[in-house]
Amino acid sequence: MTATQATPKLRRSLNTPLLTLYGLGVTVGAGIYVLVGATADIAGPFAGISFIVAALVVSLTALSYAELATRYPVSAGEAAYVEAAFKSNWIAVLVGLAVAASGVISASAVAIGAASYLHDLTGLGTSWLTIAIVLLMGVIALWGITESVYIAAVITVIEITGLLFVIVWGMSIPDPQGYAVSDMIPTFEIETWRGIFAASLLAFFAFVGFEDMANVAEEVIDPVRTIPKAILLTLILAALLYLATSVTVLLVVPIETLSASAAPLALVFSEAPTAVKQGFSAVAIVATVNGVLIQMIMASRVIYGLADRGHLPRALAVVPSATQTPVIATLLVVAVILILTQALPIDILAERTSQIVLGIFVLVNAALILLKSKQATSRPHFHVPVVVPVLGVVTSAMLLTAGFL
Repeated sequence: MTATQATPKLRRSLNTPLLTLYGLGVTVGAGIYVLVGATADIAGPFAGISFIVAALVVSLTALSYAELATRYPVSAGEAAYVEAAFKSNWIAVLVGLAVAASGVISASAVAIGAASYLHDLTGLGTSWLTIAIVLLMGVIALWGITESVYIAAVITVIEITGLLFVIVWGMSIPDPQGYAVSDMIPTFEIETWRGIFAASLLAFFAFVGFEDMANVAEEVIDPVRTIPKAILLTLILAALLYLATSVTVLLVVPIETLSASAAPLALVFSEAPTAVKQGFSAVAIVATVNGVLIQMIMASRVIYGLADRGHLPRALAVVPSATQTPVIATLLVVAVILILTQALPIDILAERTSQIVLGIFVLVNAALILLKSKQATSRPHFHVPVVVPVLGVVTSAMLLTAGFL
């Protein structure tokens, strides 16, 4: 029996459409359905601009990830990038654990948002609903990568349809109660932009997801061609959807109501028939649980990747041949998410996710700068100019700093 036969590995089964839908699933479901209200609470009528600022910051690092993920198409990608650049195991382990933590904390925030929408629809207790959502998504994550991503892809189509419905319905309301579009254009006052940049830290959370594609690289059929296309398509489509959705919600809903809601998009339908309200709540529930599922998949793959390379206990790298998924790592992720959802509120979870991810982005961009300064790798891969990771370091550090001002 060969080593490959003795030790089951992850299955390569993801193509460009599936990987793009995977990225959109975690990106769209994780942010816009949950955090428009919290972003508007900080930036007011300029919440849409905060999403644009966040998109610009993310796009630079996304290009860096596109090169790194094709240089090193492995699970726990960020840890591999940092280890190759800095030649330090402990930094690699620290980054890998931070990536896994960001996925776990993000999934916790989104699970609370999903439970809030489900509470509006059913009237059941939010805490118990959150637990049920996490356990159900955990079962699906254990099932298998192809099955999980196909389910996530179907859900992604539903959640994008839900956002388009919000935009069309909101724009057709004859007497909107929010800001005029002209009020959403910021002035050049320092205080205005301070609020925009501070809110961008939360808006940034809505773009967390593209980097998850790098952590399923071992399950991508053709990483060099597929990963860059999927990352860029995910960001472009998400940014367009976010801008249109945030403008619509700010136009329709009074800021006092919007800023206090954990289920903000449902407010667009406050005057709609009951059937429409319930229909959208169902879509929002599906959309948000998708983010929980995909972040679970990502975090478990990072833990698996670290364990597979000897940085964590080998038991966490166990992959049964029946599922070809990292079962013990997935169970650990599910357990931690359950604890966090019961211990912390959604805005704190989202902010901590953004801070962790921005810190990771600084290190990942710095790793690419170092790698580009060394001898070129012989592996075929996607290339970006060195100015891209340099700007990625600067913009990520600036946005991270803005969150503490």
